[in-house]
Amino acid sequence: MGFFISDAMADGGAAAAQGGGFEALLPLIILFVVFYFLLIRPQQKKAKEHKKLVEALSKGSEVVTYGGLAGKVRDMDENFVDLEIANNVIVKVERQNVSRELPKGTLKGTAE
Repeated sequence: MGFFISDAMADGGAAAAQGGGFEALLPLIILFVVFYFLLIRPQQKKAKEHKKLVEALSKGSEVVTYGGLAGKVRDMDENFVDLEIANNVIVKVERQNVSRELPKGTLKGTAE
């Protein structure tokens, strides 16, 4: 039977001393702090910046959507933006899909 169960475990010797509750939770606390500073906090900051961008949109802004469409904002309402991607080609895009604003004059192909 010694082949399957080590002799030290079969003797029922003294169990290894266990640390307190705080010592057992310390690695989990450190892991949470690392996750907070590397993942959660930057994501919250990015979401806040995106919300500010969406609220600051105005007519005439040149933007790029998450889908890759680039165009000028022609009309807006609470939830949607009319985006002119070429002369007389207007697409209605959800306001939250605007990923970034381009500097003025970046898009030359759209009408003024």
